[in-house]
Amino acid sequence: MFKIDALGKACPLPVIETKKALREHEVVETIVDNEIATQNLKKMAEQLGYIYQMDQDRPGHYTVVISKGNADLTETAPQVAEPVATVDDYIVVVDTNVMGRGSDELGKNLLKGFIYSLTEQDVLPQKVIFYNGGVQSVAADADSLEDLQGLAEQGVEIYACGACLNFYELTAAVGEVTNMYRIVEMMRQAPKIVKP
Repeated sequence: MFKIDALGKACPLPVIETKKALREHEVVETIVDNEIATQNLKKMAEQLGYIYQMDQDRPGHYTVVISKGNADLTETAPQVAEPVATVDDYIVVVDTNVMGRGSDELGKNLLKGFIYSLTEQDVLPQKVIFYNGGVQSVAADADSLEDLQGLAEQGVEIYACGACLNFYELTAAVGEVTNMYRIVEMMRQAPKIVKP
């Protein structure tokens, strides 16, 4: 059984680490410190068709065990190669430096988590387009710059609106600068658009 200590790790890290481990192991035990993480792990297990078990050892300490089938929960399973991410025909558009409405501090953390979660998808977007306040994510001091560079290295096209960069007096540190005509064209031609 492969074990993960996810105590103190914010969403979506417990789910991402567990999903990665399940690529190589039949059974994964993940320790988390909040009930939301256990619910997210349960949803992931259900989506994948895996067996889910959870015990609350004490307040703020939960042990989640996910297995791929009727595996012995005490055995370590043989390792298999990790699947390589592929690029699909969907694009992501980001038009603000926060995700959702309410607390801007929470919204910035959510957007950072969203961009990081993109890097962990089995199917990557074809393009990620930033406009208006979203262009702040491609600047040199952006929290998500490393994740965006990783996406670009895997073949995801990153675009930022030039007029928006000028408005915020920023320079793109990743991707290509483009214009609104091209952004409309890319969005019009996309089979699917995902917007945080």
